[in-house]
Amino acid sequence: MAGALKEGKRQATDGLQVLAANEDHDALQRTVALLRGLGHDVIGRAVTLGEVEAQISAEQPDLAVVRVHDNDEHALELIAEITEVAGRPVIAIVDDPPPEFVRRAAERGIFAYAQAEDAGDLQGAIEVAMQRYRETLELARQVDRLESALERRAVIERAKGILMERHGKDDTAAFGMLREQARRSNRTVVDLSRAIVDGHPLLPKRRS
Repeated sequence: MAGALKEGKRQATDGLQVLAANEDHDALQRTVALLRGLGHDVIGRAVTLGEVEAQISAEQPDLAVVRVHDNDEHALELIAEITEVAGRPVIAIVDDPPPEFVRRAAERGIFAYAQAEDAGDLQGAIEVAMQRYRETLELARQVDRLESALERRAVIERAKGILMERHGKDDTAAFGMLREQARRSNRTVVDLSRAIVDGHPLLPKRRS
């Protein structure tokens, strides 16, 4: 079982489409070679700030790798721009990053960092970044499901309130009416509830 899990994790981070971004051509080529040696499909781009959106839109990478060398501020701005534009995980390759840089990079959306010229460390950072990214996506899906469930519940409650007032029923009886009418009209309870809330007279008003 452990072997199967390890194999599944390895396959999930093999052959990724990676954008290697840097303004320094020599550093960029070293990063590209390192990533290709790990089996990834690498797009090496000597991008400047403001060029990221066009490159990401054209290439659609799975993640981006930024090589940090002399200009931490430029690297941080590049990380922030890639994160905002791509919505993909970003990894920084950096020599002995100071805690302040790590903190500021995290604020800009970095998922992991690796030591320069260390293939094993870089692959480990890629695995961490992709795992965090998958967890982030799953959390977002859970939030969407929860929000949708709460929205559906709110619509049904509002529709029940309208029926309770219109027909003089209690909560249980109003929901029964709603469910029965939905069944008869071959609609979902939520769909019928939205129609009632929107003012459609699907059920007759109470006669005095």
